[in-house]
Amino acid sequence: MSDYNLSLALRTETGKKALALRKEGLVPSVIYGGKSEVLAKSPYNETEKVVRLAGYHSPVDLVIDDKKKLAIVKSVQTDPVSRRIIAVSFQEVSAKKAVEATTPIVVKDFETSEASKAHLSLDQVLEEIDVKAKPADLPKEIAIDGSKLATTEDKLFVRDLVLPAGVELADKELDPETVVANVYDAAAEAEAREAEDKAAAEAGEMSAADVPADNGSKPEEAAPAEA
Repeated sequence: MSDYNLSLALRTETGKKALALRKEGLVPSVIYGGKSEVLAKSPYNETEKVVRLAGYHSPVDLVIDDKKKLAIVKSVQTDPVSRRIIAVSFQEVSAKKAVEATTPIVVKDFETSEASKAHLSLDQVLEEIDVKAKPADLPKEIAIDGSKLATTEDKLFVRDLVLPAGVELADKELDPETVVANVYDAAAEAEAREAEDKAAAEAGEMSAADVPADNGSKPEEAAPAEA
């Protein structure tokens, strides 16, 4: 059972004909992971809403011919200009077996930290991470506590991630010391850049001053040699 549902119809269109479904307000999709791949299509608005809300981390109940398939979104193809969805790939999963999914990382309570009170800024380096869990246990996000950040020397690491019960990291070889987020002084960095730009401008003016000015005069012509 999922929080998200999407009704689809079987399709026979493939290749360019499948992409042409967009003109009819439909999104072509493929569902794999079962006994065989299933080609399907669904209304654009409903598809876009489910993909946006479920992301790559929440299971979706796909309804085809009155039959339900539990799946997760594995890939979304979008138009490079309009950013509208062109095609979607779903992976059929079992409610009883753990699956891998990509989950957003959210820094919690940074606004209560000493770093925030000192007007320092948060730079989140790692935005998402792959986790493994049964579909019902897949989290919508992975939290990390930012309330203890105080100076520009402080960082948050993978080892600081708070994993819910039944959830583990998919990559067992991921270094626990991988940085998730750090703190920087935006005002100081802006002043430093301004000083660098000013120094570069002054250096350019000095270089220009070393070049002789062109007063527009022409070189004197040499007198013709006497025969």
